[in-house]
Amino acid sequence: ATAAPPLHAVQPDHLGVAAELAAQCTTLDELRVAVEAFEGCALKKGARNTVFCDGNPAADLMIIGEAPGRDEDSAGRPFVGASGQLLDKMFAAIGISRTSTDAKTACYITNVVPWRPPQNRDPSADEAAMMLPFLHRHIALAAPKLIVLLGNVPARALLGATMGITKLRGQWAEVEGRPALHMLHPAGLLRNPINKRMAWADLQALRARLDEV
Repeated sequence: ATAAPPLHAVQPDHLGVAAELAAQCTTLDELRVAVEAFEGCALKKGARNTVFCDGNPAADLMIIGEAPGRDEDSAGRPFVGASGQLLDKMFAAIGISRTSTDAKTACYITNVVPWRPPQNRDPSADEAAMMLPFLHRHIALAAPKLIVLLGNVPARALLGATMGITKLRGQWAEVEGRPALHMLHPAGLLRNPINKRMAWADLQALRARLDEV
């Protein structure tokens, strides 16, 4: 008879586990606990903190970024470094703040991946896919009226986009039955400030859409 493989050689179905854990969550607090306990993504091993969310979970607007950087990993909150400061300025220009208690003027922020990739690289397609069940559940539980997708990673993970964000920016799509606007990531704007005029045009389009909901 063939000997059973050693236990360490049996790889669990991490994606199936993620989907099952996410489906069981009925509140954002439960989802946070499930994400923090999930061991199926190797990025967790090298991260200091799980970066789950920031802002007002009742907000009409949900912003989805790519992954935490060094500052975010240290603080345990998304968008607190230089790109986060620019993000706050950008949205303040259209009357939106992560600290607002009013759903209409607030935003709620998360990332595709809650753990910092080494050297701040982009999360791989596999890493993003592993966390996708949690992200879908996150959107469903937060129930925003509008979504902003910042950069390439959320566009690829949630919509299977093959074009880069410079071509996608300014375009509306649908995520979980909700309108979603592609926008340039603040980190990219810091590297290429000339693109800020495009970001401003997108912010104005977002403001107009928010005024309709």
